[in-house]
Amino acid sequence: MSNSADNTMTPPVHMDAAADTDAGTASASATAQSSQPAAAAQPATQPAHRLLGAADIREIAQEAGITPTKKFGQNFVIDPGTVRRIVHEAGVSPDGTVMEVGPGLGSLTLGLLETGARVVAVEIDPPLAERLPRTVARFQPDNAPHLTVVTHDALTIDPADPAFRAATGLDASSRFQLVANLPYNVATPIVLTLLQRFQGLDSFLVMVQKEVADRLSATPGSKIYGAPSVKLAWYGTTRKAGIVGRNVFWPAPHVDSALVGFTRVSTPERRDEALRTRVFSLIDMAFGQRRKTLHAALRKAVPGEAFAAAGIDGQRRGETLTIDDFIALARACEAIDDGPAAPAPSANTNAPASAPQEAR
Repeated sequence: MSNSADNTMTPPVHMDAAADTDAGTASASATAQSSQPAAAAQPATQPAHRLLGAADIREIAQEAGITPTKKFGQNFVIDPGTVRRIVHEAGVSPDGTVMEVGPGLGSLTLGLLETGARVVAVEIDPPLAERLPRTVARFQPDNAPHLTVVTHDALTIDPADPAFRAATGLDASSRFQLVANLPYNVATPIVLTLLQRFQGLDSFLVMVQKEVADRLSATPGSKIYGAPSVKLAWYGTTRKAGIVGRNVFWPAPHVDSALVGFTRVSTPERRDEALRTRVFSLIDMAFGQRRKTLHAALRKAVPGEAFAAAGIDGQRRGETLTIDDFIALARACEAIDDGPAAPAPSANTNAPASAPQEAR
């Protein structure tokens, strides 16, 4: 995913005209059949839902002239069984709303729509965004009205943007879940950014690179526990939901994939944006020099007496602290001198400046 693409929004996929035509046809048909035997007036059979297989994916890509690109981390799921597994693990509700980031050619989109849920698909690649409604209309025409496609970079979505709200019906407090096969090179920033900007994002189930899944769900004291792990813990609880083989993608990636589940913990403290900014600043400083003690890594921001007030040994390293420890330290600093002298937060305080690259 790249921030260089134009952030324009396609209108929601409305089926009003088609619905009116269908309604008129149905009315005329009912009138014509009124003089027929009752057996002839049976309701029409709903079209069978079908998910995309490998042949479908390649056919759609060829028809649309689409080639998967490394720039946007495009590896399309070609196995219906994997799609249904993701949807099941996510616990998608028929009356719920799901945001899907990076829908690609529509494999997972169709699986989500199959549940009856409303789907807001956020796609940065204009050709893919343009093609998606046509794919849904072909394979699940009865669910086409439940799809809204937005051509946008997920990292720059602003729920206060009138154009975004008009297109999707979502604002910062709207209740929804995220279910997605995320572009692996930006998976961590995407989930943290969306959690910060959308307080109504209750849960997610995402497919990411296995190493990223391990980091997101890591616990204090482990070698892979880092800033992403503890920042995600600010928002809620995380679980690993299984491994996904490479052969279910086209093209096949060079790394293993995994599912990560998340449930938000919503408390007044965790909704305190000023506190979150202070805590995340401490996290970035602690893990920016992770081999140093807290005294050394945080010496410019945390008074010595704050460690004692928070009940934290300054000789510990950041990798041993839980999110509650970082919160206690931020609270102690605030009580002493109105908080740590944290540097001004960057445009994306969710992602540490030293975060490793997540190559697909």
